[in-house]
Amino acid sequence: MPELPEVETTRRGLEPLLVGRTITDLQVREPRLRWPVEPALPDRLRRQRIVSLERRGKYLLVVTAGGTLIWHLGMSGSLRYLDAPSAPVAHDHVDLVLDNGACVRFNDPRRFGSVHFSVEPARHWLLQNLGVEPLSDAFTGAYLWNSARARRVAIKQHLMNGRIVTGVGNVYANEALFRAGIHPRRAAGRIAAGRFDTLAERIKLVLRDAIEVGGTTLRDYVGGDGRPGYFQLTLKVYGRGGEACIACKAPIKQVVIGQRATYYCPKCQR
Repeated sequence: MPELPEVETTRRGLEPLLVGRTITDLQVREPRLRWPVEPALPDRLRRQRIVSLERRGKYLLVVTAGGTLIWHLGMSGSLRYLDAPSAPVAHDHVDLVLDNGACVRFNDPRRFGSVHFSVEPARHWLLQNLGVEPLSDAFTGAYLWNSARARRVAIKQHLMNGRIVTGVGNVYANEALFRAGIHPRRAAGRIAAGRFDTLAERIKLVLRDAIEVGGTTLRDYVGGDGRPGYFQLTLKVYGRGGEACIACKAPIKQVVIGQRATYYCPKCQR
């Protein structure tokens, strides 16, 4: 869980605070993240000026003149900007220290996040095989239809395949399929081209709506300013198993698809 909207919310919040600043240190208190933090990473970052903050899928990219810091928030991680850093508490694993005395602090209770550095981020092993960005012009119904042709996999799993489209996580796949009226178990290759046009549009709409309200807080996520996201207040199906559908009043069904909790309306989605 932080997914694309949460990472994009964090990026937008941190961008005006970080761009133009110089990194004075990277303080690593716990290097044993999902992948161990490279011991030489602090030395590679010191005295580097931040030129931009970007996002690729669920990855936050801190771009400097000498290379790019690739930050993945994992399942429970969050980044917070602290003007005057207080003493670290449990799970405060990494601080990116800036020349104005502030820092960006990475807290990750489950340690599923990671921090990497690359001079060619597009070729980094975490990023090089990622699919199309769902908020880009390249993500269209035609693209989805072509990617799904002859595929028997459930459409929900197809949408969550990062090599096809990057960043459409579980919460937003559920919500987009409901808005498009498509059953999550329907085989991707058995969906008409016109329905893919609607689906691509709904995916973009769901993601943009979530970004506008700071993402979704289901457990641990907070934005760069420490505030939770509020999209969970508008969820139509996710987490509502057994409750009445907002459109037809039929009970929302809950199943497991691809080892992920899946919610849908049996009457509205086909």
